Amino acid sequence: MKNIIRLFAIGAVAFTGVSCEDFLSADPVNRVSAEAFFVSESDLQLYCNGLLESYCPSANTIGMGDSYTDLTASKSGTDYYKPGAAWDAGKQTGWDVGDWRSIRRANIMLRDMVRAKENVSEAVYNHYEGVARFWRAYFYYSKVKTFGNVPWIDHVLDVDDALLYAGRDDREYVMSKVLEDLNFACTYCSTDTKTYKNVINRWVALAFKSRVCLFEGTYRKYHKVNPSTNQPWNNKYESADDFLQEAVDAANTIMTEAGLKLHNDYHALFTTSALGDINEVIWYREYKTSDGLNVWNDLTLNYNTSTASQKVSPTKALMNMYLTTDGTPIESDQVPMSKEFEGRDPRLSQTVHAPGHEWTYGGVTGPKPLNFTHVVTGYMFMKWSQEFENNYTTGRGDNSVPIFRLGEVLLNYAEAKAELNNGSLFQEDWNLTVGALRDRAGVKNIWPEDTANYKPDQWLIDYYAQAEGAAITNLSNTILEIRRERVTELILENLRVDDLYRWHCANLIALRDTEKGWKGVYLSADEVKNGMEFNGYTYTFTAADTNPNNYCIGTSMSDNNWTLTDGDHGYLVYHEDLRFDERMYVRPIPSAALSLNTNLGQNYGWEQ
Repeated sequence: MKNIIRLFAIGAVAFTGVSCEDFLSADPVNRVSAEAFFVSESDLQLYCNGLLESYCPSANTIGMGDSYTDLTASKSGTDYYKPGAAWDAGKQTGWDVGDWRSIRRANIMLRDMVRAKENVSEAVYNHYEGVARFWRAYFYYSKVKTFGNVPWIDHVLDVDDALLYAGRDDREYVMSKVLEDLNFACTYCSTDTKTYKNVINRWVALAFKSRVCLFEGTYRKYHKVNPSTNQPWNNKYESADDFLQEAVDAANTIMTEAGLKLHNDYHALFTTSALGDINEVIWYREYKTSDGLNVWNDLTLNYNTSTASQKVSPTKALMNMYLTTDGTPIESDQVPMSKEFEGRDPRLSQTVHAPGHEWTYGGVTGPKPLNFTHVVTGYMFMKWSQEFENNYTTGRGDNSVPIFRLGEVLLNYAEAKAELNNGSLFQEDWNLTVGALRDRAGVKNIWPEDTANYKPDQWLIDYYAQAEGAAITNLSNTILEIRRERVTELILENLRVDDLYRWHCANLIALRDTEKGWKGVYLSADEVKNGMEFNGYTYTFTAADTNPNNYCIGTSMSDNNWTLTDGDHGYLVYHEDLRFDERMYVRPIPSAALSLNTNLGQNYGWEQ
C-alpha cells in the first residue's frame, strides 16, 4: 500500500494564514491528474484502492462509535454535551483543508477518468464512475449530518472559482444531489463480488443508500424545520416520504437479489477475523494477524482497560431494551445483576458481560471478573471482546469489523416502511425483518399489532415520551419495537447517535434515565452492606475503599461520583451533568471558516 499512500500524499498546510481557496482546492503534491494517469482500468483501480485505504472506517470508528449515547455511560462524557464547556464556533472543527480534501479527491477522479473511456468497457467505466460518486455521497452525508447546509461542489475548483466565496447550499438541494450520486452508484456499480470483493460494489452502495435515505426521510419527518435556518422544509426536491421510499427500494433490492442470509452466530460477527466467509456481511474492515496480514485493532483493550478509553459501560436503560425469550418485556428491573440475564434475549449476554462468561488470562481459562476501574455502572460490554490475554495486554485484536450487514438493512427496510405514509409495514414484512432477527436470536416473534399476544412495554413508551422533539408522541407499538430492535441488534455499531438525532430524540443523551447521571445496576440493601456476588467474585460499595472491585458510593451528586437512588439501596447512578438544546442538532460553522468567507453564514442558534 506504500505506493497508494504516496499517490495521495498531501503537502502539509498550516492552519494559520490558509486562504479560502486552500480550504476547497488543495491539490495533491504528486498530481494524480497528470496526463499519464487515469488512462486504464488499473489506474482507476489504483485510485479507488487509495480512497478505500484512506476512508474505509476504522475499528474504533465503528466499534467505539456509540461511546456517547443515552444508553452507554462513559468516564467523563464529551465536551459537546457538557454545560461548562461552552461549546461554540471557536471550538468547532471540520472545515479545514483536510476536511474537504476527500470531496476534492472524488471530483478529481470524476473529472479525469474520461481519459480511460476509450480504453475500458462501458460496464467497467460506469462501475468506477459509480465508485467515485459513492465516495462523494459518502463524504457529503457526513458533512450534512454535522453542519446541515453546506456548499455543494461537484467539480474540481480553480483558484478563481466563485464557489470559493459563495454561501452554503440548502440541505435539501445537497441531499438531492447525494441521492443522485447514490442512484448512479446503485445502478452501475458491479454486482460481481468475486472481482470486487470487499470494495465498493452495488451491494455496498445499496446498503449505504438504505441508511442515508432512512436517515434523511425520518429526519425531515420528526424535525419540522431545517435546523440550519429554523425554517420549514420547502420540499422543492424530495420529500420525507420520497426518501423513505428510496430506503425501502434500496433495502428490498438487497433482500431479494443479493443472496445474503443472516448468520446463525450473532456474536461471531464481532469476534472473528473471517468476515469474508460470513454471508450476512456486505462490507467490512479486515483485521488479521496471520497469513502475512499483520493488521490489528484495540477494541478488546479499549473495552477492558481503565487507561486507554472512556470506560464505556452499559446502562440500566440499555439492559431494559432487551426482551425475554418469550417475546415480552421484563416485569421488573429491580433484580440482582446475576439474575438479570436469565430468560432474556441471548443477544444481551452476547453484548454485556454475563454469568458464565470466561476468559483466558495468565495462561488459565476461567470465569471473567468485572473490574470497576474499567466501567462506571457495574455492567461491562463484551460484544467486541476477544477473550485472550494478548488482547488485554497489547491490544492486538484480529476481529474484523462489519461496516454494512444484512441485519441493519432488514431494520432499515422495516422502519422505512413503518414510517412511510404513516405506516405501510405489514405482518409479512415484519416477519422478514424484525421477526427474522428475533428468530435468529432465539426470541419469540410477536407481531406488535397482534393484540391478543403482544404485550406493550410501558417502560419503553415512557422512555421515548421524554424526548422533546415535535411529532414524537403517540409512537405506534410497531415503531417502538423497531427502535428497540435497532438497539438490541446494532448497539456499539456507531448508529445510535444518528438514530437519536434523526428521531428528534437527542435530548435523551443528556436526560438519559435520570436527570444527573447514568443509571446502572440495582443493589439491595444487603448487597450494599455485604457485597454483590457475580460470576464467582464479590464486589463491594464502600465509600473509603478504592480497590478494583469496589465503588466508592457516597452522597455527592457532582460529576464522577456514585450515589444510590434510595439511600442505602437502589439503582447505582454515576453522575455526569450533561445538556442538549435544539441548536445542537447541527454544529456551528467554525470561526476560522467564517473569517475566510463571511458568506457561509452561521447555523441558527449559534450566532454570536
